[in-house]
Formats: sequence, structure tokens, C-alpha cells
Amino acid sequence: MKGFLKNPARLVPLAFALVILVGTLALMLPVARPEGIGAPFMTALFVATSATAVTGLSTVDTATYWSGFGQAVIYLLFHVGGFGIMSAATLLGMVVSRKMGLTRQLIVQAEAKGIAPGDVKSVLTFVLGVAAVVEGIAAAIIAGQLLQAGLPSHQALWHGIFLAGASFTNAGFMSLPGGAVQVADHRLSMAVMMGAIVIGGLGLPVLHEVRQWEKGRWSLHARMTLLGTAVLFLAGAVVTLGFEWDNPATLGGKPVVDQVMQAMFHSVNTRSGGLNVFDTGAIREETMLATYALMVVGAGSAGMGGGIKVSTLMIILLAVWSEMRGDAETQAFGRRLSPAVLREALVLVALSVAVLMVAVLVLRLTSHLPLNPLIFEAISAFGNVGLSMGLTPQLQPSAQGIIILLMYLGRVGIITVATGLALRARRTEYRYPEERPIVG
Repeated sequence: MKGFLKNPARLVPLAFALVILVGTLALMLPVARPEGIGAPFMTALFVATSATAVTGLSTVDTATYWSGFGQAVIYLLFHVGGFGIMSAATLLGMVVSRKMGLTRQLIVQAEAKGIAPGDVKSVLTFVLGVAAVVEGIAAAIIAGQLLQAGLPSHQALWHGIFLAGASFTNAGFMSLPGGAVQVADHRLSMAVMMGAIVIGGLGLPVLHEVRQWEKGRWSLHARMTLLGTAVLFLAGAVVTLGFEWDNPATLGGKPVVDQVMQAMFHSVNTRSGGLNVFDTGAIREETMLATYALMVVGAGSAGMGGGIKVSTLMIILLAVWSEMRGDAETQAFGRRLSPAVLREALVLVALSVAVLMVAVLVLRLTSHLPLNPLIFEAISAFGNVGLSMGLTPQLQPSAQGIIILLMYLGRVGIITVATGLALRARRTEYRYPEERPIVG
């Protein structure tokens, strides 16, 4: 058993599975619902998985189905899941041993490149501090605007705390009846929620480097993540605004400032936030295609969100650009990318596409629902985004099981594969003769 737990490819998924199990049992308690009747197992499992995987998809309305206790359980789950593999590995190391072993150090380094094992505790303390500050500011602003809207003080405070936590962890859950549409008219609340989502999604290594800017220049990973995040944000906002500005079901007819703000909000949330201020099911097909792409990419490595990660996309794009230019090596910002990193990125993308294709096929066979919403739901689940076209509550238990598996794989599968690839890398003592098959 000891040898089994030392393997990070087994340890990390097991840790998340245990958290999901505990969350499921807690949500099945009678006190978790206003009626005093425990939630069915499938409902509790779906929501616990979604919260731990910081996804936000749900088969029930979070605001009305769960009691204050149930919402508090969800709040705790998406914080535990939101701090990701880095926090999980470190906390497990503290519980099992006072001193980190080599295997646990490798787990941490695989998820947080650039952070030395000895810095892990201080870095995690820093991130907890950032979370407290960001969530505290966001909660105060959101609660203040909800108070102005007429909500009682205790409700405004709870909703402010819940929404601030859901934003920073990229969880996508909403405690307000009616969803994030309730804050669509509060521009300041939308702005702080977007800021919290972006900060939480950048990733622990990037936040660590931003803090230590005076010690030297940023690493290639930090530069790629920051540049990719900015480009994806602007591209998503422009595409959304361009195709939805005259759509009466989304942005049409609203003041220009609100159109811009809501287009920006949609762009940020498609990459893992999961909140929406207009009907996602009413977006045009052009916007939907862009939303697909943004959901697949997701947030930064070691961040609160999911997806194949911004750095993975940047690595693939840089490799394509270098190949088109005829460069022998892939380079960026005065640095050369390792061929091993390129292979890891290709493997992750290929496996992600394969998983999504199989999942959509199975969903189609088991549910017989329209294909586009099924594709949207599958990508949202696997990318741990949480946006929905309203299809989740209509899914049969078998289809819900597929979505649960996608959320779980999206949260731990990609990182576990990346860790496994890094740990399994070995140097052979011989090389075969080189041959070049025809490409294209």
C-alpha cells in the first residue's frame, strides 16, 4: 500500500476521489437541503464532483435546492479543488510526513515548474494570502452592491463571500437565484469578479514570479502564460461583441458600455470561470465555435481552472510557427523549447481530443439529444468550465455519469498524464537509424 501511494499518478486522483466521496456524503445529509430530505446519491455525486473539479455544472439550482449548509459544503469543495494538485500534494506530504520525500517533490515540481521544493510552503502561504485578499475585496464590493439592490445584510454578505470564492477558484457556482444575470447591471461587481477569475486562473508559478519580479526577469512559462491569457481574453471579447452586439437574446439593445463589459465577462468565463450574464444557449454559432476553443484551452498551469492550459496552446503554436519558418528549433523570448516539452504538449492535446470525441459519441448514443448542446456540455465538463446550454438537468443518469467522468478527468487526468510523462522520461543507451516518413 505504501508503494502504491508513492506513485503520483495514483496518489493525486485518489486524493481528489476521496474529497469527492466526502463531499457526496455531506450533500446527502438531510441538513444539506431546506426540506430536510437528503439529496439522491447521483445528484450529490454530480454536484460534489463539479465543485471539487471547479466546474460549475449542476443538475439542480444551487440557489434553491441546497440549504445554507449545502451551499457551505459546495463552497468548501471548490476551494479544496481550486487550489489544485500543488496544494493537495503539499498537504498530503504534511499529513504523511514532516519532511517531503523525493516523490512528493517531483509531484510538486511537475505542476509548478520554477518553484524549488524548499519554497513550496512559503509559496502556498503566499497564494493563500492572495486568495484571502482577492476574495475579501471582491466579497466586500459584491456584498455592498447587493445591499444597494435591496438584499438583507446577511444574505448580501453570504452571496458576496460565495461569489468571490467561486470567482477566484474559477468554480462557476452561483448562490444567487437566477444566476450571474443578477449582477449584469452591477459593472463594478462584474469587474472584480473578472479580476478574481483571471488572478486565480494564472497559476501558482506565475503568481510566484510576479511577486519576485525584482529578483530577475520572468521565465518563459510566465511570459507565455501572461501573453496567451491577454490575447485569448481580447480575442474572446472581440468575437463575442462582434457577433452578439445585435443579437436581442444576448447583447442586442443594451447600452454600449454594458455590451463591452458583458462581452469581456463572457470571454473571461469561457476559459474556466463558468459564470454567464446572458443566455449561453442563445449565442450564435460563430460565438459558439470561439467558445468551444476557449473552453478547451482553459486557464494557466497550476491555476484554479482546467483545460489543456494556456502554456500548452502557446507551445503548440510556437512549434507550428517555427516549422512554418523552417527553424530547426522552437524558440521564444530568447529561449529554446525542449523537444520533450513539445512531445508532452502534443500528447496532452491528442489525448484530450480523443477523450472528448469518445465522450460526445457515448453521450449521443445514450441521450439522443441534439449534437451541438452535447458537444458544448462535454467540452465544458472536460475543461472544468461550467457553462451550459441548459442541457445538464435533462441528461439521463448514464449520461450524467459520463459528464461526471469528464469533470474528474479534466481536473486530474491532464495533470496526472503530464506528471507521469515527466517522471517516466528516461535516456536510452542507443539510437535507431533515422528515417523520415512522408508527411501530408
